[in-house]
Amino acid sequence: MSTTTLLLVRHGESQANLAAAAADAAGAEVIDVPARDPDVLLSDLGVSQAAALGRWLDGLPAAERPQSVWCSPYARAVQTAEIALGAAGLALPIHVDERLRDRELGVLDTLTSHGVEVRMPFEAQRRRWVGKFYYRPPGGESWADVALRMRSLLDDVARVEAGRRVLVVCHDAVVMVTRYVCEQLTEVEVLDANRTAPVRNASVTTLARPATGGAWTLHDFNRADHLQDVGVPATEHSGVVDAVIVIVRASHGVGGVEVAGLGSGRHAPLAVEVPPEGREGAPPWRSPSPPLTRSRQTPPSAS
Repeated sequence: MSTTTLLLVRHGESQANLAAAAADAAGAEVIDVPARDPDVLLSDLGVSQAAALGRWLDGLPAAERPQSVWCSPYARAVQTAEIALGAAGLALPIHVDERLRDRELGVLDTLTSHGVEVRMPFEAQRRRWVGKFYYRPPGGESWADVALRMRSLLDDVARVEAGRRVLVVCHDAVVMVTRYVCEQLTEVEVLDANRTAPVRNASVTTLARPATGGAWTLHDFNRADHLQDVGVPATEHSGVVDAVIVIVRASHGVGGVEVAGLGSGRHAPLAVEVPPEGREGAPPWRSPSPPLTRSRQTPPSAS
């Protein structure tokens, strides 16, 4: 039986990754990015990471090499794909699809976590209350919004690329949300996976399923030995504005708080106390409501 395989690759380290790390370390409010997000290029290390990825692809058996390439339109992703394909000697066209773009941050774009707290305290409070998965900054996207476009893209990939091996070059949030959709993860499960193993630059995550349909299976996650094997450092750069993820649990009127994730690897945990819904001090836009009961449903076969 033939298999459809996705090789999900996060782009190599970008110039904006470096700028964000520098701003974070300096306690700055604004990240001095060199260009608008779609136009940011790879750093020198990112170029080396992309080349190392290509050498790894070149070393794969012929039956395991990608047969097609889908890519985010953002320059750092396209650059990663082009360098990797060149190093691998693979003359494959790059299918660019805007649904693979990075998560849009809206009004929070170019702000550090500290900058959000100082310049947009209401949004900082709302972000802590809603949590990382469902928080949508004004003009931006939540992880749930990214999941909507990924369900659409996976339907197309399943139809067009059935039984083929597909290299997908994208972004860390897209990799994690693709896992969420394909593996039918819960909010807690996907955020915990992201917290414990942030997606590294130029890492490979592999998902596969029968070409005729059925469940996706995770074979590799966040694999980066192809970098370390050739002496290229593996790097983690997570979204700085997502430094704190809070999950609020309420039971019989008693609330608790769990700090369930971090942003940049250079951040220390920030404990935030959020009152349970309906109690004094809860955000003013919230009102008491009964608990919701949810069950996991089987998604359409293509996603």
